[in-house]
Amino acid sequence: MSEPLICVTIKLFAAYQDAYGVPELQREFPTQTPVSVLLDSLIAEHPELKPWRDLTRFGINLQFVEPDTILQAGDEVVLIPPVSGG
Repeated sequence: MSEPLICVTIKLFAAYQDAYGVPELQREFPTQTPVSVLLDSLIAEHPELKPWRDLTRFGINLQFVEPDTILQAGDEVVLIPPVSGG
């Protein structure tokens, strides 16, 4: 029996938006998936994002969260790469 899937919205900024060419994605993941696995799946699709992996912070539903936070159905996930000032 397969695990039930949850659908989340991923908001993309900076390098992530550049790689995908869109401001947001919809993705399905098994229940009990941590947000860090979501990032790993995007990096698998776009390996050029790998340098950002350890620098990216996560937000879920407008709150900063840790990489091991479990995704919930309907979450809005924001990947926040570092922003350079000038």
